[in-house]
Amino acid sequence: MVYRFHFTGADLARTRVATSVPPLEELSIALRVLQDRNQALRFGAWRREVWTRLPPQARMVLDLAPKHGWVPSFMIPRGIGSIPELLEQVAATPAKQLRVTLARIAERQHVPGWTSGLGENPELLRQLVGALGQVHAIVLAPYWPHVTAQVAADRAVRSHELLHGGVERLLNGLYPPRIRWRAPVLEVDLVSGLEGDVHLGGRGLLLMPSVFATQAPVIDPDAEPQPILTYPAHRDEKAGPLTLTAPTATDDTPAPLAALLGRTRAAVLRIIAQRPGCTTGEIATALAVGPSSASQHATVLREAGLITTLRHHNTALHTPTATGLALLGTA
Repeated sequence: MVYRFHFTGADLARTRVATSVPPLEELSIALRVLQDRNQALRFGAWRREVWTRLPPQARMVLDLAPKHGWVPSFMIPRGIGSIPELLEQVAATPAKQLRVTLARIAERQHVPGWTSGLGENPELLRQLVGALGQVHAIVLAPYWPHVTAQVAADRAVRSHELLHGGVERLLNGLYPPRIRWRAPVLEVDLVSGLEGDVHLGGRGLLLMPSVFATQAPVIDPDAEPQPILTYPAHRDEKAGPLTLTAPTATDDTPAPLAALLGRTRAAVLRIIAQRPGCTTGEIATALAVGPSSASQHATVLREAGLITTLRHHNTALHTPTATGLALLGTA
């Protein structure tokens, strides 16, 4: 049982990888993972930290974001803006839209009884929006730099695949266990077993990498202006398990960061910032240094948390982190 996206030539031309991840979209996926017990090595510490801090009001949000099933579209606005601005969009959802959206979800899964008042009681909607803001501040906000770094690294991988293998290689490489390109159809296996067909009709498909959607893709066939396929962000499995932890403050400058004061290493960081997804060989060529020297500098930058390196096949792709870009900005 698969979900099928039917492409035309126009759809292939308009299909793209998202430049950023909408925070409330990633939050909805993170809430699924929070309520699950899989991948304890990767998410166990994060789950423990989050559960101990969530307030009672979080239950309103969790009721509408079950471990398996649909999350109301009004809770995941995808526009550009700060978290307060996105929450204002949720609060401004028309009553009719609230009722229609919840009625559609009720046809597919259980919906708590209290939600029937969302389209009638503005105060209840304000309580939900307040709870959503609190949940975001605890579940996702402290880990957001990690999320954006991983998403940037994934975009580097996808750019590399598109450049060297075209759209076919890009689509086939998204998540081979569950996503398959059989021209002109992209097949997606969903955990829910949901089956269906979407004829894109020239709209194309938005490909959205996710740090939390690690085991299965997520789809939104009704999204505007184009349907969305969320897939697990690429990760170098040889690097070992990835643990998700919040950054901790320290008054001491880490030893790896102190090692960045050299001119060549600063130039390496600048090249990576200018060319996200560049290879070690490209860095060596740009700076007229040997590949081993470029690799050594990249290793120090990575240990300092200033770049992310992913191994894709036999190629290392380097992308700056938010910290690395901030350091360059202040310099």
